[in-house]
Amino acid sequence: MSEKQPSSGESTLTVVLALSVNLAIAVMKAIAGVLTGSAAILSEAAHSVADTFTEALLLTALRRSGRPADRRHPFGYGKERYFWSLLAAVSIFASGAMFAFYEGFRTVFGEPEEQTRPLVGYVVLGLAFVLESVSWTQAFRQVRSESAAHGRGFWDFLRVSDDPTVKTVFLEDSAALIGLVLAFAGLGLHQLTGSSLWDGLASLAIGLLLALVAYVLARTNRGLLIGQQADPVMVKSIWRRLSEASEVDAVVDILTMSIGTDRVLLCARLDFDDALTAHQLEDACVRISAELRTQFPDLDEIFLEPVPRTDPELRRRVLERYGDLS
Repeated sequence: MSEKQPSSGESTLTVVLALSVNLAIAVMKAIAGVLTGSAAILSEAAHSVADTFTEALLLTALRRSGRPADRRHPFGYGKERYFWSLLAAVSIFASGAMFAFYEGFRTVFGEPEEQTRPLVGYVVLGLAFVLESVSWTQAFRQVRSESAAHGRGFWDFLRVSDDPTVKTVFLEDSAALIGLVLAFAGLGLHQLTGSSLWDGLASLAIGLLLALVAYVLARTNRGLLIGQQADPVMVKSIWRRLSEASEVDAVVDILTMSIGTDRVLLCARLDFDDALTAHQLEDACVRISAELRTQFPDLDEIFLEPVPRTDPELRRRVLERYGDLS
């Protein structure tokens, strides 16, 4: 990563747009679900309600994670974004997937239900698809622009990105568009066959879709919360840059951790040239840190620790972590 991107403002725009769209869609779907008696549309209404709660949680994440470091939190509050994003994933499952499963099982195994006013359902699902497409397009544009800025492919960047807000919105909106297609299919097959079984199966499919999205997002934020390594490409570049320093004989170990979006903590254990004086060693550490910050703006805190490469205890710990890399 050669240049830090000021994506916080765009992330806020993406989340606010998604919240507004989902709130409007939730109301429309709820009315259409009651009028048509469609389990799939009611499941989609619950889906949009869950998405609305999710966007509210993501806005909280953006606001609280931006607070500056203080005495109690010397590394800042960046990880709050991961915590609130994890709650957003739980919200998707608890209020979206579970309701869709309930409606699906009730319709599939319960008494056959008569369909009423299917045209209302088609119109609402069509309007919802258009509105969701607007939100999805904004999220897609942000992911595409950030992936290009970081020199990565679209899906590769989405996989390694340390900004869970835009990833959550993009996956939510993608799931919403797929869910609308499923609801439309369930509604149409119910009308064609006269059997509510199709409506129930569509609702179950929507529940599975939401559960999958919730799992992916929960796993992503879990890794970031417990101290995930920074982008491996950046770590390798840092290792190479440190190895090129004239004062460094060997890079013994590098520890990195994402402490917030576009914020990385680095601890590098280096075997310096034994001929360096204490003053020269201090100057080297200051210069190397400054050069690293210039080349890798995501580095928020840098710790350079002089260590001998032959220390058996340190070597054992490195081998336990990475294996024999020789």
